[in-house]
Amino acid sequence: MFLMKIFEPKIVTSLKGYNGKKLANDLIAGLIVAIIALPLSIALAIASGVTPERGLYTAVVAGFVIALFGGSRVNISGPTAAFATIVAGIVATHGMDGLVIATIMAGIILILMGICKFGVLIKYIPYTITTGFTSGIALTIVIGQLKDFLGLTFAEGTHAVETVEKVEAVAESFSTVNLESVLVGAIALAILIIWPKINKKIPGSLIAVVAGVFIVKFTGLNVNTIGDLYEINAGLPKFDMPSISFDKISALISPAFTIAILAGIESLLSCVVSDGMIHDKHNSNTELISQGLGNICSGLFGGIPATGAIARTAANVKNGGRTPIAGIVHVLVLLLVLVVLMPYAKWIPMPVIAAILFMVAYNMCEWREFVEICKTAPKSDIMVLVLTFVLTVVFDLVVAIEIGLLVAAILFIKRMADVSRVRTWKTADDKVTDDMGRLKTVPSATKVYEFDGPMFFANSDVVSSIPVCEDTKVMILRMRNVPALDVSALKALEEVYDHCTNKQITVIFSHVNKQPMKVLKKSGFFDKVGENYFVKNIDEALKMAQKICEKK
Repeated sequence: MFLMKIFEPKIVTSLKGYNGKKLANDLIAGLIVAIIALPLSIALAIASGVTPERGLYTAVVAGFVIALFGGSRVNISGPTAAFATIVAGIVATHGMDGLVIATIMAGIILILMGICKFGVLIKYIPYTITTGFTSGIALTIVIGQLKDFLGLTFAEGTHAVETVEKVEAVAESFSTVNLESVLVGAIALAILIIWPKINKKIPGSLIAVVAGVFIVKFTGLNVNTIGDLYEINAGLPKFDMPSISFDKISALISPAFTIAILAGIESLLSCVVSDGMIHDKHNSNTELISQGLGNICSGLFGGIPATGAIARTAANVKNGGRTPIAGIVHVLVLLLVLVVLMPYAKWIPMPVIAAILFMVAYNMCEWREFVEICKTAPKSDIMVLVLTFVLTVVFDLVVAIEIGLLVAAILFIKRMADVSRVRTWKTADDKVTDDMGRLKTVPSATKVYEFDGPMFFANSDVVSSIPVCEDTKVMILRMRNVPALDVSALKALEEVYDHCTNKQITVIFSHVNKQPMKVLKKSGFFDKVGENYFVKNIDEALKMAQKICEKK
């Protein structure tokens, strides 16, 4: 029963009232999305360091499972550029078995995230980090495709897996530039840029592929094709269980978590975008579970990590897709291509693949957002953005996300500590105006300290530093503006209270909020002070202080 509340596939509700018109719209949308996904799936597989057909395996297997069980009506899933760098690194280090294990582990993590209702927690990843690593991934894709676009020949024994190594290899072999390859790539790039202005129905990537094949096939240009570099296997995906060991699992935990987090972020972002387009609301936890199931199946059937693809999802919506049937149709079309037409993919020139990936990188780089953040954001946000970007390019996505989150958390803590303070009210029967503009009289021998902001470990010294004057009889601690209290601040508060008690100063707490009160009661501090000394507002606190001062 508990799982049923979390796992509610959209296909169940979206097929209520389904009719011929909706089916026709889904068929058209699915066909168009498949045409868009075909060259992209092949290109992204190559960018990920695996054979071309594995990109289609991913789009078919993961795409079908996620469409069937997903939490969005229109989300289209498959291989995306966000995974290219990390997948290439796993393949280079651990081989295909390692990639399959990491993909399955990521799928399991995603399912657990969905069951534990972590869908809402994705929003706590700062925008600066997602923008930083997205821009970094885009740059790494461009660098990784320079070799094929320029037709370079790397020296024998060149090891170019990391982005920095690829830059060095490109620089060292720049004298081997193949101008024929550059020409084909430039023509493909021009088509990709110009074609959408002519016709938006047929994707420019498909036109670029067809044009590239004809140019190379019928002019005899000396340009590498997919068939020159890869052995292509046509046919249905086959079940393949990898060899699993504890050592492999231990080595792949970190990449698996990165894949899972990245898949969760990108798929939920895609859902949010599509929600606004169709005026619907996705189920984030169901989507995470479906993404997990899709990645497990993708790994077991020879695919690579998959997630929701924002561009393909948007194309689905714009062309009339409104139910998961459109996603299933897109899968069936790709399956037909995989079985019948895949052998002809060997004719596709590598510079055309590079040009397609250049456009993918440009569309995902978010350079406008990057520049806008650098112009308008606080210095701390700019630092997190630039740091995440640089770490993604120089090291990898795992390091970038880990350090980016750590730095963002530290800067957030500092920011919260900086805005927290303790204000002192005037005393000796002076008339004081409170925050509401009301006049208050503070009795003589009474000190009123007002806390602003959360009280936690980073600013507990502010609490400890409250001065205790010799002539003070009553101290009022006004906590109306304290939303949260942690154990470090509680310890500091206890020290102030004990110091006041030793000096026979009565301490009154005014307007303690729900969370701080819960902490005070659980720790026993509430009972130690006494219920009578916790009052609802400052007026009651001042009246009590007046009576205590008169008695003393």
